[in-house]
Amino acid sequence: MLPSRVAARPDGLPPSARPVPMPASLVRLLAVACALSVANVYYAQPLLDAVARDFGIPPATVGGIITATQAGCALALVTLVPLGDRLERRRLLALQLVLLAVTALAVAAAPTPALLLAGMLGMGLFGTAMTQGLIAYAATLAEPGERGRVVGAAQGGVVIGLLLARTLAGLVADAAGWRAVYLASALLAGGMLVWLGRRLPAVAAPPRPPSYAALLRSMLALLAQERTLQVRGMIGLLMFAAFSAFWSALVLPLSAPPFSMSHAGIGAFGLVGAVGALAAARAGRLADRGLGQRATGLALLCLAVSWLPIGMLPTSMAALVAGIVLLDLGGQAVHVINQAMILQARPQAQGRLVGCYMLFYAAGSGFGALASTLAYDRAGWSGVCLLGFSLSLLAALFWAATLPRR
Repeated sequence: MLPSRVAARPDGLPPSARPVPMPASLVRLLAVACALSVANVYYAQPLLDAVARDFGIPPATVGGIITATQAGCALALVTLVPLGDRLERRRLLALQLVLLAVTALAVAAAPTPALLLAGMLGMGLFGTAMTQGLIAYAATLAEPGERGRVVGAAQGGVVIGLLLARTLAGLVADAAGWRAVYLASALLAGGMLVWLGRRLPAVAAPPRPPSYAALLRSMLALLAQERTLQVRGMIGLLMFAAFSAFWSALVLPLSAPPFSMSHAGIGAFGLVGAVGALAAARAGRLADRGLGQRATGLALLCLAVSWLPIGMLPTSMAALVAGIVLLDLGGQAVHVINQAMILQARPQAQGRLVGCYMLFYAAGSGFGALASTLAYDRAGWSGVCLLGFSLSLLAALFWAATLPRR
């Protein structure tokens, strides 16, 4: 039976809880909740062609839908995620779930491109706030020696959610149209509201929480002072730009001749990526053992190499599948290690550290989505692959240049 209340400490943990590892059932619960939350940010990716036809959006600029979602992600990281270091997290999550459900209904009913973009911004806003709030919650409950494992499990849920979101969106869109995807999203948010309300233990807010303005100022201080955050954030930005470039542009060649695949078929490639993502979730254990830098180098190598088989898409679907596994393995391993290393810095500022790091993520994802659709419009799939490989190589070079000198 999970506790209904946890006494407040500066790091959010009661003295008696510190020696006790987090229950496996709670870790699984947080991972599943992360998956369902983050899916809202990625439902649109396999639906871009259908949305473009519905609203008459040119193919070269349809990536702006993803960019609007990522703008909502960035807004959430600055305005909502830091609130977890001030308010009781369970109540904050409940409010965000209600707003997420309302926003999903608004997207499903959007009559114009402008209102659609506003709704997509809201999906990014509340979907991201939920996801990152849950990760910070997990990091707060975890002991320092198991934080990498727990964050890795939660991040594994995030990865599975963002990949399977494409599969679910494709299946629902083929059966009932793209708007039905967001109706289903609203129903899932309502179910989560009941489920998490019954199962999540509450973590009391700090007895003397900083003001909201002080929280925002402290985020600027973290960005300016924490070198680990700066370095791992930039690596994450470049990695996520490459990751987003692939997944945002994939629907364009696969939905056109000679493939002419359905949305369900395109979304099924998310299942392929899940193989690599599940393996990457264990990368947090390497960070716990002090092997984060070595694992990062290997992961970035996988990310760069993945673009070689991905570039064979016109002639080999098997090569594309192999490339997706490498892409997700490398990219998500970097993401897990980044978070594990960053969250070790200041236990009392987990929400703000997550928010700061994910600002890099939102910037990279938004840039990758917009740049990839422009690259595809001008140079086809080879242009997308060149863009992704260049970003991956730049991430590896930056990592090598910032390695601590012994």
